[in-house]
Amino acid sequence: MIVHLIDGTYELFRHFYGLRRFTKGEDPPFGAVIGVLNTVLQMVETGATHVGVATDHVIESFRNDLWDSYKTGEGMEPALVAQFHPLEDALAAMGVAVWAMTDLEADDALASAAHVAAADERVEKVCIWTPDKDLAQCVSGDRVVQVDRRSGQIRNADVVRAKFGVEPALIPDYLALVGDAADGYPGLPGIGAKTAARLVTKYGRLEDFPADVLGDNRQVALLFKELATLRTDAPLFADVDELRWRGPRAEFGALGERLGDTRVVMRSERAAAKALVDTGDA
Repeated sequence: MIVHLIDGTYELFRHFYGLRRFTKGEDPPFGAVIGVLNTVLQMVETGATHVGVATDHVIESFRNDLWDSYKTGEGMEPALVAQFHPLEDALAAMGVAVWAMTDLEADDALASAAHVAAADERVEKVCIWTPDKDLAQCVSGDRVVQVDRRSGQIRNADVVRAKFGVEPALIPDYLALVGDAADGYPGLPGIGAKTAARLVTKYGRLEDFPADVLGDNRQVALLFKELATLRTDAPLFADVDELRWRGPRAEFGALGERLGDTRVVMRSERAAAKALVDTGDA
């Protein structure tokens, strides 16, 4: 089986701002939610059987306690924020495994889910659907890969090495040095991408750097590494079979009406019927 893990927060942003190109700035109250649901259904229609979606139920996490400038929900558009929780409810009603994160982030959920799935011998491949460079640390050979929906690029270990100049497992060390503007930490002054890759390739983990390489910046670099390191111990599921999509729940019809789009309900029912035929369970 192939396990598909989706960054629901990224998808919600993508559909919210993508929709604006066609609505002249008018934001349908659940337009982005419907977009994400249709994206998931398209994956199911094209063969995905095991799917999980991670979302940021709240933007802040334990990392905000470690670094004052870590990303927050400040400045997010209210029309976008208002769709986070409806998305989680809609995904669950559509029968999709959804992990709404609070103390941890959606990225931690994706990393944790990939960790569990990759340990299962029945799983042929784990696809993590997000362009976020943080998730590159989860890539392993051709078995655990990132999929960038925008570019269509599949990032296996070779692609990660070519893109960042370091092994996937050392991405947190690399990011600690160069920083991550999206997450709100700056990296070390005077160290760019090439220098960071050279240092990490030469010395490995930051903990193994000679004392004089980072000097007075050693402790802050280790802090940034902690920010960049994704957790893999979130208690999401025990068995990958819990991620099998078996169709929408009974309440999805009424929810579709509240969302203002019953077409997604009919589409999910057709996809469920086809999945039953394909698996021989009909």
